[in-house]
Amino acid sequence: MPERRPARSTTTRLGAAPGPRISVVRCAVSLLLVLVGIAWIVVYVAMAGPTSDGTSLTWMSDLGRWSYVIGFGLIFIGLAMAAHPGTPLGRGRGVVVGMLGCFLLGLVWIVTYYVVGQNADVPLLTDLSQYNLVVGIGFMAVGFVYATHWE
Repeated sequence: MPERRPARSTTTRLGAAPGPRISVVRCAVSLLLVLVGIAWIVVYVAMAGPTSDGTSLTWMSDLGRWSYVIGFGLIFIGLAMAAHPGTPLGRGRGVVVGMLGCFLLGLVWIVTYYVVGQNADVPLLTDLSQYNLVVGIGFMAVGFVYATHWE
C-alpha cells in the first residue's frame, strides 16, 4: 500500500493564514477615484476657478468651493479604499507606506500653506485659504484609516 502524504497546509511559514487575494477591481476603482479627484481640482483651478474669466465651464464655476469638496472627497475616498487588505497598499508594508505617506502629506500641506500660501500667490493654496487645514487634516484622517489596518 502506498504511503499517504499529508494534505498541504494553507498556512504560511509563520503559521498565519494567507491573506485575501489582491482585487484588481478594487485597485482600479481606488486609482480611478484618486485620478478623477486630482483631475477635477486641476480643471476647476485652471478653467473654472475664482481666478478664471468665468466663461468656460460655467456649471463647474457655479459650484464654487463645492468643487474642492468634490475633488478632495474623491481623493480621500480613493485613498481610503486602497487601505483594504485586497489592495497592495492594504497589506504588509503597504499599510505603513500608505499611513506614513498620508500623515506626511497632510503635515506638508499644512506647513506649506503657513509658510508659502499666505505670502505668495499659489493658486490652490490661495483659493482654499483656511480650508487648507481641513485638507491637511483630511489626509491625516486617511492615514488613520491605514493605521487601523496595521498588524
